[in-house]
Amino acid sequence: MEIPVYTLDAFTNLPFKGNPAAVCPLLHELNEDLYHKIAAEMNLSETAFITLINPADTFTSGTRFRLRWFTPTTEVDLCGHATLASAAVLFQYKNNVNPTLVFETRSGALAVSKKKEGYIMDFPLNPPTKEDHNDFKDIIEVIVGNRPIQEVCLSRDTKKLMIRLPDSCERSLLTSLKVDPVALLNSDSSGRVRGVIVTMKGSPDCKPGFDFYSRYFAPWCGIPEDPVCGSAHTVLGGYWSKKLGKKKMLAYQCSSRGGELELEVRDDGRINIAGEVTAVLQGVIRL
Repeated sequence: MEIPVYTLDAFTNLPFKGNPAAVCPLLHELNEDLYHKIAAEMNLSETAFITLINPADTFTSGTRFRLRWFTPTTEVDLCGHATLASAAVLFQYKNNVNPTLVFETRSGALAVSKKKEGYIMDFPLNPPTKEDHNDFKDIIEVIVGNRPIQEVCLSRDTKKLMIRLPDSCERSLLTSLKVDPVALLNSDSSGRVRGVIVTMKGSPDCKPGFDFYSRYFAPWCGIPEDPVCGSAHTVLGGYWSKKLGKKKMLAYQCSSRGGELELEVRDDGRINIAGEVTAVLQGVIRL
Protein backbone atom coordinates (compact mmCIF):
# COMPACT_ATOMS: atom_id res chain seq x y z
CA MET A 1 0.00 0.00 0.00
CA GLU A 2 1.22 3.48 -0.87
CA ILE A 3 -0.07 6.60 0.92
CA PRO A 4 0.80 10.07 -0.42
CA VAL A 5 2.17 12.44 2.19
CA TYR A 6 2.91 16.16 2.14
CA THR A 7 4.62 18.33 4.72
CA LEU A 8 3.61 21.98 4.76
CA ASP A 9 4.51 24.90 7.01
CA ALA A 10 1.35 26.75 8.08
CA PHE A 11 0.91 30.39 9.09
CA THR A 12 4.01 31.46 7.18
CA ASN A 13 5.18 32.24 3.65
CA LEU A 14 8.68 30.93 4.36
CA PRO A 15 9.94 27.34 4.55
CA PHE A 16 11.03 26.09 8.00
CA LYS A 17 8.94 28.75 9.74
CA GLY A 18 5.38 28.53 11.03
CA ASN A 19 4.00 25.16 12.10
CA PRO A 20 4.76 22.02 10.08
CA ALA A 21 1.95 19.53 9.46
CA ALA A 22 1.92 16.26 7.57
CA VAL A 23 -1.12 15.68 5.34
CA CYS A 24 -2.21 12.33 3.90
CA PRO A 25 -5.09 12.28 1.37
CA LEU A 26 -6.65 8.79 1.58
CA LEU A 27 -8.84 6.99 -0.93
CA HIS A 28 -9.96 4.60 1.82
CA GLU A 29 -10.09 4.68 5.62
CA LEU A 30 -7.18 2.99 7.42
CA ASN A 31 -7.14 0.61 10.36
CA GLU A 32 -7.38 2.75 13.49
CA ASP A 33 -3.96 1.67 14.73
CA LEU A 34 -2.34 2.77 11.48
CA TYR A 35 -3.37 6.41 11.92
CA HIS A 36 -1.49 6.51 15.20
CA LYS A 37 1.56 4.73 13.80
CA ILE A 38 1.85 7.10 10.84
CA ALA A 39 1.45 10.15 13.10
CA ALA A 40 4.13 8.81 15.45
CA GLU A 41 6.42 8.16 12.47
CA MET A 42 5.93 11.68 11.09
CA ASN A 43 6.58 13.03 14.62
CA LEU A 44 5.14 16.48 13.94
CA SER A 45 2.69 18.30 16.20
CA GLU A 46 -0.11 17.05 13.93
CA THR A 47 -0.62 14.69 11.02
CA ALA A 48 -3.90 15.17 9.13
CA PHE A 49 -5.80 12.51 7.19
CA ILE A 50 -8.30 13.56 4.50
CA THR A 51 -10.86 11.08 3.17
CA LEU A 52 -13.69 11.37 0.64
CA ILE A 53 -17.25 11.42 2.01
CA ASN A 54 -19.04 10.89 -1.30
CA PRO A 55 -17.59 7.94 -3.25
CA ALA A 56 -18.49 9.70 -6.51
CA ASP A 57 -16.24 12.66 -5.63
CA THR A 58 -12.54 13.08 -6.25
CA PHE A 59 -10.05 15.27 -4.42
CA THR A 60 -10.30 17.62 -7.40
CA SER A 61 -14.10 17.87 -7.68
CA GLY A 62 -15.33 17.34 -4.11
CA THR A 63 -16.43 20.09 -1.74
CA ARG A 64 -16.83 18.07 1.50
CA PHE A 65 -14.23 15.79 3.06
CA ARG A 66 -13.66 13.99 6.34
CA LEU A 67 -10.65 15.26 8.30
CA ARG A 68 -8.91 13.79 11.35
CA TRP A 69 -5.86 15.07 13.25
CA PHE A 70 -3.32 13.07 15.24
CA THR A 71 -0.38 14.15 17.38
CA PRO A 72 2.42 11.59 17.84
CA THR A 73 0.48 10.21 20.83
CA THR A 74 -3.26 10.91 20.44
CA GLU A 75 -6.14 12.03 18.22
CA VAL A 76 -7.28 15.62 18.87
CA ASP A 77 -10.64 17.38 18.56
CA LEU A 78 -9.47 20.54 16.79
CA CYS A 79 -6.37 21.64 14.92
CA GLY A 80 -5.94 24.86 12.98
CA HIS A 81 -2.59 24.60 11.24
CA ALA A 82 -3.19 21.07 9.93
CA THR A 83 -6.61 22.16 8.60
CA LEU A 84 -4.95 25.05 6.79
CA ALA A 85 -2.32 22.64 5.42
CA SER A 86 -4.99 20.11 4.34
CA ALA A 87 -6.84 22.78 2.34
CA ALA A 88 -3.56 23.82 0.73
CA VAL A 89 -2.90 20.23 -0.39
CA LEU A 90 -6.32 20.00 -2.02
CA PHE A 91 -6.08 23.40 -3.69
CA GLN A 92 -2.41 23.30 -4.73
CA TYR A 93 -1.65 19.62 -5.36
CA LYS A 94 -5.08 18.14 -6.14
CA ASN A 95 -6.17 21.26 -8.09
CA ASN A 96 -9.54 21.37 -6.40
CA VAL A 97 -11.86 23.52 -8.50
CA ASN A 98 -14.06 24.90 -5.70
CA PRO A 99 -13.52 28.25 -3.92
CA THR A 100 -14.49 26.80 -0.52
CA LEU A 101 -13.99 23.35 1.00
CA VAL A 102 -15.78 21.92 4.05
CA PHE A 103 -14.15 19.41 6.39
CA GLU A 104 -16.29 17.17 8.62
CA THR A 105 -14.42 16.85 11.93
CA ARG A 106 -14.78 16.09 15.63
CA SER A 107 -15.51 19.82 16.03
CA GLY A 108 -18.22 19.90 13.38
CA ALA A 109 -18.06 21.30 9.86
CA LEU A 110 -15.06 23.58 9.24
CA ALA A 111 -14.98 25.61 6.02
CA VAL A 112 -11.76 26.84 4.38
CA SER A 113 -11.81 29.40 1.57
CA LYS A 114 -9.17 30.79 -0.75
CA LYS A 115 -8.06 34.37 -0.31
CA LYS A 116 -5.60 36.47 -2.29
CA GLU A 117 -2.69 35.20 -0.21
CA GLY A 118 -3.37 32.07 1.79
CA TYR A 119 -6.66 30.74 3.16
CA ILE A 120 -9.41 31.64 5.64
CA MET A 121 -10.77 29.07 8.11
CA ASP A 122 -14.23 29.31 9.67
CA PHE A 123 -13.72 27.99 13.22
CA PRO A 124 -15.69 27.84 16.49
CA LEU A 125 -14.95 30.54 19.07
CA ASN A 126 -13.93 29.29 22.52
CA PRO A 127 -13.71 32.33 24.81
CA PRO A 128 -12.20 31.57 28.24
CA THR A 129 -13.50 32.51 31.68
CA LYS A 130 -11.46 34.11 34.45
CA GLU A 131 -10.10 31.75 37.11
CA ASP A 132 -8.39 32.02 40.50
CA HIS A 133 -4.59 31.94 40.13
CA ASN A 134 -4.29 29.65 43.14
CA ASP A 135 -6.27 26.89 41.45
CA PHE A 136 -3.47 26.50 38.91
CA LYS A 137 -0.42 27.57 40.94
CA ASP A 138 1.66 24.48 40.08
CA ILE A 139 1.17 24.97 36.34
CA ILE A 140 1.89 28.69 36.63
CA GLU A 141 5.11 28.04 38.54
CA VAL A 142 6.39 25.67 35.84
CA ILE A 143 5.53 28.14 33.07
CA VAL A 144 6.66 31.51 34.47
CA GLY A 145 8.42 30.72 37.76
CA ASN A 146 8.06 33.59 40.21
CA ARG A 147 7.40 36.23 37.54
CA PRO A 148 4.21 38.28 37.96
CA ILE A 149 1.11 37.46 35.92
CA GLN A 150 -1.92 39.62 35.17
CA GLU A 151 -4.73 37.13 34.65
CA VAL A 152 -5.53 33.42 34.41
CA CYS A 153 -8.43 32.12 32.31
CA LEU A 154 -9.66 28.68 31.28
CA SER A 155 -11.53 27.51 28.20
CA ARG A 156 -13.39 24.52 29.58
CA ASP A 157 -14.51 23.28 26.16
CA THR A 158 -10.94 23.01 24.86
CA LYS A 159 -9.23 22.51 28.26
CA LYS A 160 -6.79 25.27 27.39
CA LEU A 161 -5.47 27.37 30.29
CA MET A 162 -4.48 30.94 29.38
CA ILE A 163 -1.90 32.88 31.40
CA ARG A 164 -1.64 36.59 30.60
CA LEU A 165 1.61 38.40 31.35
CA PRO A 166 1.49 42.03 32.57
CA ASP A 167 1.40 44.79 29.94
CA SER A 168 4.65 46.14 31.38
CA CYS A 169 6.51 43.03 30.13
CA GLU A 170 8.69 43.12 27.05
CA ARG A 171 8.10 40.60 24.29
CA SER A 172 11.56 39.20 25.03
CA LEU A 173 10.24 37.81 28.33
CA LEU A 174 7.70 35.70 26.48
CA THR A 175 10.17 34.47 23.89
CA SER A 176 12.78 33.62 26.54
CA LEU A 177 10.52 31.39 28.65
CA LYS A 178 12.01 27.89 28.96
CA VAL A 179 9.31 25.38 29.87
CA ASP A 180 10.18 21.85 30.97
CA PRO A 181 7.55 19.63 29.28
CA VAL A 182 7.96 16.81 31.81
CA ALA A 183 7.54 19.17 34.76
CA LEU A 184 4.52 20.75 33.06
CA LEU A 185 2.95 17.36 32.40
CA ASN A 186 3.43 16.40 36.04
CA SER A 187 2.06 19.72 37.34
CA ASP A 188 -1.55 18.74 36.68
CA SER A 189 -3.16 15.32 36.46
CA SER A 190 -6.73 16.46 37.12
CA GLY A 191 -7.70 16.39 33.45
CA ARG A 192 -8.86 20.02 33.62
CA VAL A 193 -5.98 21.20 31.43
CA ARG A 194 -4.66 19.78 28.16
CA GLY A 195 -2.66 22.80 27.02
CA VAL A 196 -1.31 26.11 28.32
CA ILE A 197 -1.32 29.41 26.43
CA VAL A 198 0.95 32.23 27.57
CA THR A 199 -0.01 35.58 26.11
CA MET A 200 0.64 39.30 26.33
CA LYS A 201 -0.57 42.48 24.74
CA GLY A 202 1.13 43.36 21.46
CA SER A 203 2.43 46.52 19.86
CA PRO A 204 -0.23 47.52 17.30
CA ASP A 205 1.44 50.90 16.67
CA CYS A 206 4.69 49.29 15.53
CA LYS A 207 4.99 47.67 12.10
CA PRO A 208 3.58 45.12 11.32
CA GLY A 209 1.31 45.92 14.25
CA PHE A 210 0.57 42.73 16.18
CA ASP A 211 -2.32 43.08 18.60
CA PHE A 212 -1.10 40.29 20.88
CA TYR A 213 1.61 37.64 21.23
CA SER A 214 1.45 34.09 22.53
CA ARG A 215 3.12 30.71 22.99
CA TYR A 216 1.43 27.33 23.49
CA PHE A 217 2.52 24.20 25.39
CA ALA A 218 0.64 20.87 25.33
CA PRO A 219 2.70 17.96 26.71
CA TRP A 220 -0.58 16.26 27.76
CA CYS A 221 -1.15 15.74 24.01
CA GLY A 222 2.44 14.77 23.22
CA ILE A 223 3.40 18.31 22.07
CA PRO A 224 6.07 20.02 24.23
CA GLU A 225 5.47 23.29 22.36
CA ASP A 226 3.19 23.84 19.37
CA PRO A 227 4.98 26.37 17.12
CA VAL A 228 1.83 28.14 15.82
CA CYS A 229 -1.50 26.88 17.13
CA GLY A 230 -4.73 27.75 15.33
CA SER A 231 -6.98 26.15 17.94
CA ALA A 232 -5.34 28.20 20.71
CA HIS A 233 -6.42 31.29 18.82
CA THR A 234 -10.07 30.24 19.09
CA VAL A 235 -9.48 30.97 22.80
CA LEU A 236 -7.18 33.97 22.39
CA GLY A 237 -9.35 35.63 19.73
CA GLY A 238 -12.39 35.86 21.99
CA TYR A 239 -10.34 37.04 24.95
CA TRP A 240 -8.37 39.77 23.20
CA SER A 241 -11.33 40.95 21.13
CA LYS A 242 -13.09 41.94 24.36
CA LYS A 243 -9.99 43.39 26.00
CA LEU A 244 -8.99 45.46 22.95
CA GLY A 245 -12.46 46.28 21.67
CA LYS A 246 -11.56 44.97 18.22
CA LYS A 247 -13.10 42.41 15.88
CA LYS A 248 -10.14 42.19 13.49
CA MET A 249 -6.71 41.44 14.93
CA LEU A 250 -3.24 40.41 13.83
CA ALA A 251 -1.54 37.88 16.11
CA TYR A 252 1.99 36.51 16.33
CA GLN A 253 2.99 33.28 18.04
CA CYS A 254 6.49 33.72 19.45
CA SER A 255 7.90 30.19 19.19
CA SER A 256 11.37 29.73 17.73
CA ARG A 257 9.74 29.17 14.32
CA GLY A 258 7.12 31.92 14.69
CA GLY A 259 3.96 32.52 12.70
CA GLU A 260 1.30 35.13 11.88
CA LEU A 261 -2.48 34.74 12.11
CA GLU A 262 -5.16 37.14 10.90
CA LEU A 263 -8.26 36.93 13.09
CA GLU A 264 -11.81 38.19 12.77
CA VAL A 265 -14.26 37.55 15.60
CA ARG A 266 -17.76 37.26 14.13
CA ASP A 267 -21.14 38.14 15.61
CA ASP A 268 -22.38 34.57 15.13
CA GLY A 269 -20.04 33.13 17.77
CA ARG A 270 -17.36 31.95 15.36
CA ILE A 271 -13.94 33.21 14.31
CA ASN A 272 -12.18 33.53 10.96
CA ILE A 273 -8.53 32.51 11.15
CA ALA A 274 -6.41 33.27 8.10
CA GLY A 275 -2.84 32.48 7.17
CA GLU A 276 -0.44 31.45 4.46
CA VAL A 277 1.03 28.01 3.80
CA THR A 278 4.38 26.92 2.35
CA ALA A 279 4.88 23.37 1.05
CA VAL A 280 8.26 21.80 1.80
CA LEU A 281 7.97 18.06 1.11
CA GLN A 282 6.06 15.62 -1.07
CA GLY A 283 6.47 11.85 -0.84
CA VAL A 284 4.97 8.40 -0.42
CA ILE A 285 4.57 6.19 2.65
CA ARG A 286 5.03 2.55 1.60
CA LEU A 287 3.49 -0.11 3.80
